[in-house]
Amino acid sequence: MHVAVLGASGKGGSEIVKELVSRGHTVLGIARDPAKIASLDGVTVKAGDAGKPDELAPMLEGVDAVISAVHFDIDCDTLLTSVRNAGVDRLLVMGGAASLLGPDGVMLYDSPTFPEQIKPMVKPAITFLEELRKEKDIDWTFFSPAMLIFEGERQGPGSFRLGGDELVTDADGNSKISYADYAIAMVDELEQHRHSRARFTAAY
Repeated sequence: MHVAVLGASGKGGSEIVKELVSRGHTVLGIARDPAKIASLDGVTVKAGDAGKPDELAPMLEGVDAVISAVHFDIDCDTLLTSVRNAGVDRLLVMGGAASLLGPDGVMLYDSPTFPEQIKPMVKPAITFLEELRKEKDIDWTFFSPAMLIFEGERQGPGSFRLGGDELVTDADGNSKISYADYAIAMVDELEQHRHSRARFTAAY
C-alpha cells in the first residue's frame, strides 16, 4: 500500500514509518519539519501542516490510507476535511489512553485516581474520539496505546495483547507498550482491517 503518515517525525510516527517500510509499503512522510523524518528507502518526505486542510489535502491525493500520529491540537473535523477532500477513505489515528475504560467500567479520565494535572493535556484526544465516532463516510480506526507508551526495545509480534474499549493490563495491573511494538499493531490493523469504525488498544 501507499500510506501517508502525518507526524512522521515524532516518536510514534517514526516507528510507524519504519514498520511500514519493513513490510514493503511505500510511505509519504509528512511533518512540519521534514528534516526530522528519517531518510529511508521507500519514504517520500514532504513538509505539511495537518492544521491546514487546503494545503494538506492535495498532498494526500492518491494514497491508500492516512495514518495520523499528530498531537490533538489538530481537531477531528480539520483532519477529516483533509482526508475527505483528498478522496481517501481510510484513516487510522494514534490515539490516547485516557478514554479507555477501567475494570470498573469507568473511563480512566473520570476515575478518582486519574491525575488532575494532566487532564487538560489528554482531554482533546477524548473529544477527538467522540467526534470521530460520528463519522459515517470515512473508514476510521482509533488506536489507543497502553497507559504507558515508551521508547524501548521492539519485542515483536505476540508480545502484546489487543483489546477494545477496555484498558489491557498485565498480571500486576500494569499497562504499557513500546512505540516500536505499538507500530507493529498499527500496521497489522492497516493490513488486516479488523477494527473498522472502531477503537482498539494494545498492551503487554
